[in-house]
Amino acid sequence: MKTIHKFRIDLSREPTRLTLKQGFRVVRCEYLVPDKGVYLWVEQPLNITTPTVERQFALAFSGDPVPDSYGYLDTALDPFGPEAYHVFEVPVESEAPLLRGAAQSQVDSALLGEARYQRATAN
Repeated sequence: MKTIHKFRIDLSREPTRLTLKQGFRVVRCEYLVPDKGVYLWVEQPLNITTPTVERQFALAFSGDPVPDSYGYLDTALDPFGPEAYHVFEVPVESEAPLLRGAAQSQVDSALLGEARYQRATAN
């Protein structure tokens, strides 16, 4: 047997971490106006013996740079505003290529915003 669960994706630039059943599948993505949030509907097995996996999902606005390793899933539109939220699955750390130096700074700056990046690196 299987089921579909709904998960809210954080609107910040930080990826949202979800614990899902192995074999999961994202079936829908939508911006819900009453909640002012982006949600994923995920099909997953109901068998309690199915192992779980940690996955991360990130949002990007149109025109935002996104690492090549991120996998595009869907776009959620705000029907009453100008925003489009593009949902990406962030690869598992062991699968993600490591960025170094200036390349990492560019990605962090673009995804997190210049002020947040400077504050994070100052610590």
